[in-house]
Parts: sequence; structure tokens; C-alpha cells
Amino acid sequence: MPHYRLYPIDPAGHLFQVILSLPASTTGYTLRLPAWIPGSYMIREFARHIITLKATSNQQPLHATKQDKHSWQIAGSANPIEITYQVYAWDLSVRAAHLDESHGFFNGSSVFLQVVGLEVQPHQVEICPPAGITDWRVATTLPRPSTRKGGASKWGFGLYQANDYDELIDHPVEMGRFTLAQFKAHGVPHAVAITGLHDTDTKRLCADLKKICEAQIAFFEPKTAQAPFKEYLFLVMAVGNGYGGLEHRSSTALLCNRTDLPYPNMGDATDDYIGFLGLCSHEYFHSWNVKRIQPAAFRPYDLTQENYTRLLWLFEGFTSYYDDLFLLRCDLISAEQYLKLLTKTINQVMRGSGRHKQSVADSSFDAWIKYYRQEENAPNAIVSYYTKGALIALALDLTLRQQSAGQHHLDDIMRALWAQHGTPGRGLPEEGLPKLIEQVTGLKLARPLRTWTESTADLPLPTVFKAIGVAWKTEPTRQPSLSSKTIEAHGLVKLTQVLEGGAAHQAGLSAGDVLVAVDGIKATPSNVEHALKRRPLGTTLFVLAFRRDELREFTLVRQADVSTEIRLAIVDQAKWNAWLHA
Repeated sequence: MPHYRLYPIDPAGHLFQVILSLPASTTGYTLRLPAWIPGSYMIREFARHIITLKATSNQQPLHATKQDKHSWQIAGSANPIEITYQVYAWDLSVRAAHLDESHGFFNGSSVFLQVVGLEVQPHQVEICPPAGITDWRVATTLPRPSTRKGGASKWGFGLYQANDYDELIDHPVEMGRFTLAQFKAHGVPHAVAITGLHDTDTKRLCADLKKICEAQIAFFEPKTAQAPFKEYLFLVMAVGNGYGGLEHRSSTALLCNRTDLPYPNMGDATDDYIGFLGLCSHEYFHSWNVKRIQPAAFRPYDLTQENYTRLLWLFEGFTSYYDDLFLLRCDLISAEQYLKLLTKTINQVMRGSGRHKQSVADSSFDAWIKYYRQEENAPNAIVSYYTKGALIALALDLTLRQQSAGQHHLDDIMRALWAQHGTPGRGLPEEGLPKLIEQVTGLKLARPLRTWTESTADLPLPTVFKAIGVAWKTEPTRQPSLSSKTIEAHGLVKLTQVLEGGAAHQAGLSAGDVLVAVDGIKATPSNVEHALKRRPLGTTLFVLAFRRDELREFTLVRQADVSTEIRLAIVDQAKWNAWLHA
């Protein structure tokens, strides 16, 4: 049985030390660290953070030979073998590991070497506190042996266990001085551990999360309201500027701004807090859709290389559809707020010309090299399987309702996916969704689904919205714009992305250019904004900009934003209510 001891040996230097104890083996062992973490589809090469590695047996050194970028061969011995290695942990995200004097966080895929051939055996890990610190606690859903067998106490350092390596790396761990709040959802213990400086109204947060969690549990199991886990944990890192989430089988790691969390006497929910609840709803929904309902290509994961699927529009996109929808169903946001969020998603998709060049199925397949490695040209080259995938879910939901005269909707399909693929642990084939839809509803939707997912055609949203009493209005954007994304750089304006066909693109400006002057006036953000507002459409402006260290001149014709704005409004309340309460 592999046994790990993990020590935060140098918080100031951001170093974890791991000692891996293995039984005697005369043939030795092959060790490797995953190249990526499930839920984040990019090769991250976690092994690059291993600083030192040595092997011993009976206090005598053993040869440890590097085989490739993430594998080692350990020589054999007739005595037990011990591997000691250090991991550099300075990635403040939900994907890897982070350690300093205030806290420690890690995903197992970043710190626990896999022992090839022993993956299905039980694994134990002893999580140790940093030297000289007595007030840190541990937050994780990693199972604990009973205290009689030496297991860690709740929220304490000590011994944890997993049935196999896959379970070991699917429970992130937070250690430090965190705020802890707890609640139950359909009888299942839930907890929120918040790390970082904050003044959170944890009572309100727990009450709101309870509504979301209970609604989603009952959504997938309407008869039993039984969750697929025995406990659940929201691990929250609150920082000055950050956003992200990563799902796990009974927990989620979240990164947010301090301003995203509810504060005492807040009153109505702020947009930031609504966004945070949507993130929590998204990751919690993943407990079913992607952690247990999975593409066949993910069963099992191969963590040494890319795992290709064309279905992320279903697993991420459909989850993105339901995350805000559950806020509406739980009365945490109003219909107007929901339509505002939906409008934002639609406009995000419509704004990028990349939707005319890449299908969501291709976006899913190329996530490893494009979506997770976005560059300055991303809006002009790719489409998001999150946002357009959410709109596909909406179109499918409304189409099902319309063609079945209200007898079927997307909820039925999600429950069927859970019953046929989640509960039995059978992966969904790449072409499996249309067949399942026909089985459940009798409707043949393979052709429209193929068009929506495999082509670059826009979705028939204006038509399907009529079925729920919502009007679709297209309004040309009349605000003057460079049609680019910008940041302030030393008091000047730096272009980070340039949208195809816009004023900046037609003038010859590129991402990375720093505007120096517009019509002879210093190009501060406010000056550029005023210059665009005060000139009529068609006016020529003379721009000086640095491209790298070269000063260049550009002629820019003032024009409105290249995109259009979509507006949604409820025009038939009865149809809207019938959709919402179906």
C-alpha cells in the first residue's frame, strides 16, 4: 500500500516535502506525476515543480532514473523503499498547489506521485502541520480512518486514506486559518471553508447555497433526494483579484474576489455575489455532469496525455446553462436578473467572429491547444464551448418543449443521462446524445443537434424564445469604439485584443500596441474615450502608438462597435411562467 507523508517544510520558500513509503520490491517501481488535472483541459506538466527527488532503502541510496518529463524509475530492493521529494507550490489557482505563511492548498495531482501498477490499491496520506504553527486546520473531503485506527480528527492534521490513486487525487486539501461554516442539504453535511482576508456573512451564504444544493440534488433524484456523496465541501480562496472553479467528486475549489462574497447587512444581492453563486452552482452541478456522467473518452482518464472528446459543449456548456437557471428556480435572482445574465452570454458569443470559424465540437476537441491557451487573437479565431454550449442547451430545452407540446424538456434528458450513464458509471459515446433524446422523448433531433454543434451556423434563438414568451431584439451598437480590449499601461492605453473588422483593425493597430497620442493629445484612457465620443462617425483621427520600441503613425476612422447588442424582454408572462414552473 503506498503511504505518503506530506510536510509544508518551508512556507516562505513555498515548498512541500513528500515522503512516499513503498513495500520491498526487487524489480523496483515506476513513479509518475499527472500531466494534467481533470476538469482543466490543458497539459500543465506538474512534474516541472518537483525540485529534488531521492530514493533510499534501509537508509542506503537507490538509483532514481528520470525516464521522461514526468516519470522516474526507482531501483529495486529486498527492503522497504522510501522516496523523498520536494514540490514547489506557488500557483495561486484552483488547479495546482500554493503554500506560504498564511495557508497551504494542493490538488493531489500536483503533489502525489503515482506508483505504476499499484493504482488500484488503497492509498494512505499523513498530512502534517508546518513546524512551529499550532493553529492551522485542515479542510478536505479525503476520507479519514477511524480515530481508533489513527485517523485524523475532523478538520485536523493526521492520517487520511483513499480506495485508490484516482480517489486520492480527487480531494483537494486546504490547510491554514480559514473561516468555517456548515449546513445540511437533504441531510448531507456541507461545509464552506474560506481562506483569505474577508468579512463574509456566512449565515446568508450558507442559506443561499443550501437552496442551490437541495434543488440540484432533487433535480437528479426527484424521488429520493439522495446525493451521490456523503459530504460536500466548498473550498474558497478569497483574494484581491481572481476567479475560477474546479470540480471534484465531493468538493470544489473556488477562487474569487473578496467583493464577490456577501457581507453583513448587504441588502439585495450584488452582481458580484450573484456571479459567485453562479460559480458555486456551476461547480456543484458538475458533481453529476462530468464527474459521474462522463464522455466515454474519459473513462478512465489517461493523465499522461490529452484525452480528446467533442462533447465538452454538453458537459461544460449544459452545466453553464443550468448554473444561473438554478439561481432563478431557487428565487435567488429575479426574472429580469436572469435575462440580464442570459443576454450577457448571448452577446459574448455574438461579439466574437471566431464563432464563424470554429464549431463548439471543434472547440472541445482543440481545448488542449486553443481554449485553454488563448492568445490575443482568440475572439477572432475560437468559440467558447461554455457560452455557446449553454445556448445550445437553451435551444435544445425550448425545442424539446415546443415539439413535445410541453411534455418533455431538457431536465428529462439530464435525468436520463444520470440514470443510464452516471449511476452505472458508463461513459457517453460521442454520438450518444441524439439516440438518448429519441429514446426518452420519441423526437429525432440528430440533424439540428449536428448543425448546432458541428457547424458554425448561428443558433435559432429568436425563434425558440417565442415559445416561452420572450422577445429577441437586435440593436446596433451606436457607441463609438475601437472594437478592441484595452488596459491602462503607465497612464496610456494598451491594446490587448483587436476585434476583426473594427476601427482598430482597419487602422492597422494590433494587440500589444501602446497608444501614445490621439490627434495630438496624450492617449490616456479618458482622453481616448472623449476623442471617440466627440467626433462624428466617419471622422479621421491620427494616432501615434508604440509597437514594441518603434513609434508608428496610424489613421483611424471613427466608427461604432462592430458588434450588435441583443436585448431580451418578457412579452408573454403566462408562457414564461409555464416554462419556469414546468
